[in-house]
Amino acid sequence: VTIADINHRKLAYLADVMPSNCVSVYSDSMTIANTIRESDLVIGAVLLPGGAKAPKLVKREHLKTMRPGSVFVDVAIDQGGIGETSHPTSHDDPVFIEEGVVHYCVANMPGAYARTSAIALSNATVSYGVQIASQGVVKACEENRAICKGLSIHKNRLTLPVVSETFKMDDEYTETLAALKL
Repeated sequence: VTIADINHRKLAYLADVMPSNCVSVYSDSMTIANTIRESDLVIGAVLLPGGAKAPKLVKREHLKTMRPGSVFVDVAIDQGGIGETSHPTSHDDPVFIEEGVVHYCVANMPGAYARTSAIALSNATVSYGVQIASQGVVKACEENRAICKGLSIHKNRLTLPVVSETFKMDDEYTETLAALKL
């Protein structure tokens, strides 16, 4: 098992906690190409802040180096996918083959386990909702950076830069704290 990341702290942590058959490596184009060539299963799990579009890290030529019947799971498909050959599929028709590699690119993968996903999401977010409900959105954002960074729209103004960039609405963007003072 090889885990690639660009965060050195995460890589050091993984090296400490993962079993000896797991190797953590710094992610760059050469490492990605070499790792894919040696893999039977590649799971692409890139997550960018604010739901920004994922970079195309897995190239068609990389897939050509994999053994026929190998599998590529593009977990980042909800953000456009990290594979040049990726396109969204569904739970009803989840796979397709490109370059001899089976692709699984199901959008909303947690939807296959809706109850479990909903419970996990609730557990992760309920404290934010409680803080907003008890303090109001302005005070909650001033006191909790995570809430402030997660606010997308306030009083009809975009407050999340990636949304304005993605939809080319730069003239509509207002810094979060400035928007809260409107």
